[in-house]
Amino acid sequence: MEKFSYETNGYNRSEVNQFISDVIRETEGIITKVKNQSNEIEELKKELEHYKKLENALNNAVMKADEAKADITRLANEESDLIIREAKTNASRIVNDALLRAEKLENERETLERNMKIFKRKLKLIIEQQLAVVDEIEILEIEE
Repeated sequence: MEKFSYETNGYNRSEVNQFISDVIRETEGIITKVKNQSNEIEELKKELEHYKKLENALNNAVMKADEAKADITRLANEESDLIIREAKTNASRIVNDALLRAEKLENERETLERNMKIFKRKLKLIIEQQLAVVDEIEILEIEE
């Protein structure tokens, strides 16, 4: 605390007035500073509220994205299951068709094999008959 000098009627007026002016100036400075800080606090509160709203919006967006991800995953799994079932059905059909075709080809092969044997027998018989004719011609030629 500041000490004032004495004059005839009390303290030195100019010193006291100067001190009061200094106190007023400091008090006004403090009041201005408090007002500025109050304004800054209000601005920061508004900004904080804005960021809280953004945070809530982001959290909602994340939740919706997670739900969408779960839905997409579920749909993809369902679709893959359907594709696998269709593939198995098609594979079974293809295998059955191939087995039927193989059986048909086997039957055709057996038929061709039988026909070839019959053809060979007939050809052999014809050749033997022709040889017999040639033999008879040779016998006739010798006799002549």
